[in-house]
Amino acid sequence: MKISEVRVKMVANKDDRLKAFCSMTLDNDFVIRDVKVIEGAGGLFVAMPSRKMSDHCEKCGGKNHLRAKYCNNCGTSLSENRGRQDVKGRVKLHADIAHPINAQCRKDIQEMIIAAYAEELKRSEAPDYKPVDLDDYDYEGDVPETT
Repeated sequence: MKISEVRVKMVANKDDRLKAFCSMTLDNDFVIRDVKVIEGAGGLFVAMPSRKMSDHCEKCGGKNHLRAKYCNNCGTSLSENRGRQDVKGRVKLHADIAHPINAQCRKDIQEMIIAAYAEELKRSEAPDYKPVDLDDYDYEGDVPETT
Protein backbone atom coordinates (compact mmCIF):
# COMPACT_ATOMS: atom_id res chain seq x y z
CA MET A 1 0.00 0.00 0.00
CA LYS A 2 1.29 3.44 -0.88
CA ILE A 3 -0.13 6.79 0.14
CA SER A 4 -0.32 8.47 -3.26
CA GLU A 5 -1.85 11.80 -2.20
CA VAL A 6 -2.69 13.77 0.92
CA ARG A 7 -4.98 16.82 0.82
CA VAL A 8 -5.12 19.18 3.78
CA LYS A 9 -7.88 21.64 4.70
CA MET A 10 -6.76 24.01 7.44
CA VAL A 11 -9.18 24.79 10.29
CA ALA A 12 -9.84 28.52 10.69
CA ASN A 13 -9.89 28.72 14.51
CA LYS A 14 -6.21 29.09 15.48
CA ASP A 15 -6.91 28.57 19.22
CA ASP A 16 -8.54 25.17 18.72
CA ARG A 17 -6.63 21.90 19.12
CA LEU A 18 -8.03 20.67 15.79
CA LYS A 19 -5.63 22.05 13.16
CA ALA A 20 -6.79 20.44 9.90
CA PHE A 21 -8.96 17.87 8.16
CA CYS A 22 -7.22 15.67 5.62
CA SER A 23 -8.01 13.10 3.01
CA MET A 24 -5.49 10.51 1.89
CA THR A 25 -5.52 8.49 -1.28
CA LEU A 26 -4.09 4.98 -1.25
CA ASP A 27 -2.53 3.55 -4.43
CA ASN A 28 -4.36 6.19 -6.53
CA ASP A 29 -7.49 4.06 -5.98
CA PHE A 30 -9.00 4.52 -2.52
CA VAL A 31 -9.73 7.69 -0.51
CA ILE A 32 -10.02 7.98 3.26
CA ARG A 33 -11.59 11.28 4.34
CA ASP A 34 -11.92 13.07 7.69
CA VAL A 35 -8.45 12.26 8.98
CA LYS A 36 -7.70 14.94 11.58
CA VAL A 37 -4.49 16.73 12.57
CA ILE A 38 -4.71 17.59 16.27
CA GLU A 39 -2.37 19.53 18.57
CA GLY A 40 -1.76 17.38 21.63
CA ALA A 41 0.40 17.81 24.71
CA GLY A 42 3.30 16.10 22.91
CA GLY A 43 2.85 17.89 19.57
CA LEU A 44 0.83 17.16 16.46
CA PHE A 45 -0.80 13.77 15.96
CA VAL A 46 -3.16 12.19 13.45
CA ALA A 47 -6.63 10.95 14.42
CA MET A 48 -8.37 8.56 12.07
CA PRO A 49 -11.99 9.08 10.98
CA SER A 50 -14.47 8.00 13.63
CA ARG A 51 -18.16 7.93 14.40
CA LYS A 52 -20.05 8.62 17.60
CA MET A 53 -21.05 5.49 19.46
CA SER A 54 -24.75 5.09 20.09
CA ASP A 55 -27.27 2.87 21.79
CA HIS A 56 -31.04 2.40 21.80
CA CYS A 57 -33.68 3.71 24.18
CA GLU A 58 -35.06 0.99 26.47
CA LYS A 59 -38.58 2.42 26.13
CA CYS A 60 -38.99 3.05 22.38
CA GLY A 61 -35.86 1.61 20.76
CA GLY A 62 -34.83 4.99 19.31
CA LYS A 63 -31.14 5.47 18.50
CA ASN A 64 -29.20 8.00 20.65
CA HIS A 65 -25.54 8.97 20.98
CA LEU A 66 -24.00 8.01 24.31
CA ARG A 67 -23.85 11.55 25.70
CA ALA A 68 -27.58 12.13 25.12
CA LYS A 69 -29.51 12.76 28.33
CA TYR A 70 -32.91 12.23 26.71
CA CYS A 71 -34.14 9.99 23.90
CA ASN A 72 -34.27 11.76 20.52
CA ASN A 73 -37.44 9.85 19.69
CA CYS A 74 -39.64 9.74 22.82
CA GLY A 75 -37.93 12.14 25.28
CA THR A 76 -37.39 9.53 27.99
CA SER A 77 -34.53 10.28 30.39
CA LEU A 78 -31.51 8.10 29.63
CA SER A 79 -28.98 6.81 32.17
CA GLU A 80 -25.57 8.54 32.06
CA ASN A 81 -22.97 5.76 31.71
CA ARG A 82 -24.56 3.55 29.09
CA GLY A 83 -21.45 2.86 27.00
CA ARG A 84 -18.68 0.33 27.34
CA GLN A 85 -15.67 1.44 29.33
CA ASP A 86 -12.01 1.23 28.27
CA VAL A 87 -9.23 -0.18 30.47
CA LYS A 88 -8.96 3.17 32.30
CA GLY A 89 -12.68 3.15 33.15
CA ARG A 90 -13.65 5.89 30.66
CA VAL A 91 -16.74 5.49 28.50
CA LYS A 92 -15.81 4.92 24.86
CA LEU A 93 -17.69 7.63 22.93
CA HIS A 94 -16.18 7.18 19.45
CA ALA A 95 -15.15 4.23 17.26
CA ASP A 96 -12.67 4.41 14.39
CA ILE A 97 -14.14 3.89 10.94
CA ALA A 98 -10.73 3.14 9.41
CA HIS A 99 -7.41 2.69 11.14
CA PRO A 100 -3.96 1.17 10.65
CA ILE A 101 -3.49 -2.40 11.85
CA ASN A 102 0.14 -2.11 12.93
CA ALA A 103 2.54 0.46 14.40
CA GLN A 104 4.62 0.83 11.21
CA CYS A 105 1.55 1.67 9.13
CA ARG A 106 0.41 4.20 11.75
CA LYS A 107 3.89 5.77 11.76
CA ASP A 108 3.97 5.99 7.95
CA ILE A 109 0.52 7.60 7.81
CA GLN A 110 1.32 10.03 10.63
CA GLU A 111 4.60 11.12 9.01
CA MET A 112 3.01 11.69 5.57
CA ILE A 113 0.03 13.61 6.92
CA ILE A 114 2.06 15.77 9.32
CA ALA A 115 4.48 16.60 6.45
CA ALA A 116 1.55 17.51 4.16
CA TYR A 117 0.08 19.64 6.96
CA ALA A 118 3.40 21.48 7.40
CA GLU A 119 3.53 22.17 3.63
CA GLU A 120 -0.06 23.44 3.59
CA LEU A 121 0.61 25.60 6.66
CA LYS A 122 3.52 27.20 4.82
CA ARG A 123 1.40 27.73 1.65
CA SER A 124 -1.38 29.27 3.77
CA GLU A 125 0.90 32.17 4.68
CA ALA A 126 1.00 33.41 1.07
CA PRO A 127 -1.31 36.37 0.27
CA ASP A 128 -2.86 34.54 -2.73
CA TYR A 129 -3.53 31.31 -0.78
CA LYS A 130 -6.63 29.35 -1.76
CA PRO A 131 -7.64 26.40 0.45
CA VAL A 132 -7.98 22.97 -1.14
CA ASP A 133 -11.38 21.37 -1.63
CA LEU A 134 -11.36 17.91 -0.05
CA ASP A 135 -14.45 16.89 -2.03
CA ASP A 136 -12.89 17.68 -5.42
CA TYR A 137 -11.85 14.26 -6.73
CA ASP A 138 -11.86 13.21 -10.35
CA TYR A 139 -13.42 9.79 -10.79
CA GLU A 140 -12.87 7.55 -13.78
CA GLY A 141 -16.26 6.54 -15.14
CA ASP A 142 -19.63 6.79 -13.47
CA VAL A 143 -20.27 6.16 -9.81
CA PRO A 144 -22.76 3.25 -9.61
CA GLU A 145 -26.16 4.00 -8.16
CA THR A 146 -27.25 2.19 -5.03
CA THR A 147 -30.71 0.72 -4.74
